Amino acid sequence: MPAPATQQRKQFFPINQLFRDYLSRFHRALELPVIYEDMLKYEDSFPLINKHGDDTLWQTLIYEQQFGRELYDGLKLIYVLLRSGGDESILPNLYVDRVDFCTFGNTKPMRVRVVNQYNDNHDYFYVKKADASRVYGLELEELLSPNHINFLVHGDTLIEEHIIGVPGDDFIRNYLPRPDLHSVRLAKEFIKFNERCFVRLLGDMRAYNYVVEVTPDFEESQYRVRAIDFDQQTYEGRRSLYLPQFFKNNLPVVKLCTELINVETSRQYQREERTLIKRRLNFALPRVQLLRDCMCADQISSTVKMQQLRKELAEMHGDYRFLLCRSMGEITFLNITITLGLRGEAAYFPEG
Repeated sequence: MPAPATQQRKQFFPINQLFRDYLSRFHRALELPVIYEDMLKYEDSFPLINKHGDDTLWQTLIYEQQFGRELYDGLKLIYVLLRSGGDESILPNLYVDRVDFCTFGNTKPMRVRVVNQYNDNHDYFYVKKADASRVYGLELEELLSPNHINFLVHGDTLIEEHIIGVPGDDFIRNYLPRPDLHSVRLAKEFIKFNERCFVRLLGDMRAYNYVVEVTPDFEESQYRVRAIDFDQQTYEGRRSLYLPQFFKNNLPVVKLCTELINVETSRQYQREERTLIKRRLNFALPRVQLLRDCMCADQISSTVKMQQLRKELAEMHGDYRFLLCRSMGEITFLNITITLGLRGEAAYFPEG
């Protein structure tokens, strides 16, 4: 994988008041004792090396002793808010082992390693700069995907939980060649993941932006592909960037899909996934409608990208209504409406 530091930086868009009100209503927005800028006040850093002796491209940060103690106490409280709803009785069991800083990537995230001192079990969470398109992506993941995800927002600071799984590039390199791989199940899941991304227009699902959960079953293993980077939620203009199948480093899995799954079976899996998304949407319809109102009135990408995407989707679907869309939010929910075949109050059509 080439160093991501060479990639073009994404333009940031702030969270507006309408969206903040939505986040507060559903307990995503809380007062936090530490903000992103606090964590930038480090004195020194050193490269984080993995167990194989390779540079991870993360830097472990060193803080002045007194400031670091106060910072770590605040980070422990954030972890408790994220994981256990603020039950401070578990705070004495925890300590912050380290804070790592990723110098590449759009949000330049901080990764906090928290350890339970009684059993040495560890967990992670991330502190990032809050960007509106990323937060919309997180919320759509919660509402429309089979996965639950925890995150908190305070001002311009975003807290995200760690999503467990084998990074996609590691999985392709180390797991795909294994003789015990259940290839058909993996191919089926990747087709479904591809569909989930396209329906809600989550882009840039290169192999290092998702993980694969492997669950042992009584007859071989099951797989779940999960996005871990929501930075490109309805941000890019090219339609192909919302389909993981078109990224070069996903080609080994795509090849597996084409070898094992015929066209009609692939379409069956797509229909199955659309049905499941539709059920989730209908179950959470009032909340989805509120999110839609926020997203349709918001700007989360450039006008040029918005115009390109609506043109390409209009051509693909053969539906002129995309050309009436005035924001990426309107494009997203029209795409959801058309791909899922929604009717009635669940449907969305832009006004002419």
